[in-house]
Amino acid sequence: MAYVTLRDTAHVVPETVVTNDDLAKLMPTSDDWIQSHTGIKTRHVAINENTSQLAAKVGQKLLAQTHVAPTDIDLIIVSTITPDSLTPSTACLVQAALGATNAFAFDISAACAGFIFGLTTAAQFLRSGQYRRALVISAETNTKMMDWQDRTTTVFFGDGAGGALLEATDDPTQESFVAAKLATDGAQHETIESGKIAPLATATDAHHQPSLTPFTMQGRDVFTFATEVVPPHMQALLAANQLTAADIDLYVCHQANLRIIEKIAATLHQPMSKFATNVTTYGNTSSAGIPMALDQALAHQFTRQRKVMLTGFGAGLAYGSVILTL
Repeated sequence: MAYVTLRDTAHVVPETVVTNDDLAKLMPTSDDWIQSHTGIKTRHVAINENTSQLAAKVGQKLLAQTHVAPTDIDLIIVSTITPDSLTPSTACLVQAALGATNAFAFDISAACAGFIFGLTTAAQFLRSGQYRRALVISAETNTKMMDWQDRTTTVFFGDGAGGALLEATDDPTQESFVAAKLATDGAQHETIESGKIAPLATATDAHHQPSLTPFTMQGRDVFTFATEVVPPHMQALLAANQLTAADIDLYVCHQANLRIIEKIAATLHQPMSKFATNVTTYGNTSSAGIPMALDQALAHQFTRQRKVMLTGFGAGLAYGSVILTL
């Protein structure tokens, strides 16, 4: 069985920036209210740019940074809840854009935990020994799914993409993955929903046109889940691997809301200086938030080998963590 190393990370955001004051012109809210409740100041919005285009830009950056040819990629996984279409998959569009003709590609839908699910899935393919390199990209154009008059959801979200290139290796000292744990709670599926498609009303309906519902979220329930269920999940994974919260050098949690990250840090009794954050300037970018924040943290260059814990949580409800050595 091969070992798996995380070679590099990358991220992109659209050019257009929307401030809290811009949102206040569209709905009953204010910069003070948004910052006090979420910590968010700005977010980037994709204009005339879809999810596959953001994802392809991340893929291009990863290939350029690692000097890997597109034809040397064996697998492309894109995690997204805002695909270009239900079919073809966004990953297939990325494969075409990159010219990765030897890769097979598919999407994962695990909402804000998507990057965690994607990483752990790709690692298993590489460990099989049949595949050498994988791109795992999380990309979201959340703003296209928003009701822009609904302040309970729209003020949180932004668009962006991030990802990593994984590579199989025979060298055990290059292993990046320490442990992972994935979980779902489908009984709480109504807590966060987006893109519901109604069934056909009658056996035949000449006037039927399929439509998607906008993103909705039960904010208080999400906060409770993220702060009461997620920290014990993280602690259990640490304990199962003979680690304590203090043993982790860097935490990268889903960038849902600065207040949630602060609460998780307090529950783990760890300083906020250990937690990578970009939610203040990027907003909640769903599955893309973790790889984007990880890439920003890695840009500062580790001076020694460090243990990193990535934790995602979102619609499904789906959640998961992975511990890495980088």
